[in-house]
Amino acid sequence: MIAIIDYGMGNLRSVHKAFEAVGAKAQVTHIISDILKADKVVLPGVGAMIPAMQKLQELALTGPIRKVIQDGKPFLGICLGMQLLFERSSEGGFSEGLRILQGAVERFTELKVPHMGWNQIKIQPAGNQIFQGLSSEENMYFCHSYFVKPKDASITAGITNYGIDFVSAVVRDNVWGVQFHPEKSQKAGLQILKNFSELK
Repeated sequence: MIAIIDYGMGNLRSVHKAFEAVGAKAQVTHIISDILKADKVVLPGVGAMIPAMQKLQELALTGPIRKVIQDGKPFLGICLGMQLLFERSSEGGFSEGLRILQGAVERFTELKVPHMGWNQIKIQPAGNQIFQGLSSEENMYFCHSYFVKPKDASITAGITNYGIDFVSAVVRDNVWGVQFHPEKSQKAGLQILKNFSELK
């Protein structure tokens, strides 16, 4: 079972339906016991980091998130959900993330925001497992104004250009993150979710 964390800031129905479309069993939940019992966990997200962290803290979900990651269960952050995995963001002046991954979240400067629509992701060697079955350069659907800057470049699983090259996917051990929305990225996005659902 895949637990899709419901903290009021994600495309929950779309993500749930996408997993069902690839034959994976998933449930949308904020119940801590459901999250801890799940085989895999997904943290979606749309919006800003400060209210997102407030919601996670109000629901007492930050500890369970760290616990399932520490236990080695496959974990996927989508869009804001990926940004939340990092230490801090410049959004709203300064906001602290979950501090699972080292690095910061920064705003695109001198570029139209949000970066919205289809754009190419160049798959890096680190991303081979979750991007299995895809070509080295796939188009994914994006909608964001901030991007991650990992401290450790080796966790980069995908790179996209929007005026600058930015990291659009990361992986470290059992933790995955994608800046784009696989649930909105048609066949290629569904393949990513299928690959994640089959991770051991």
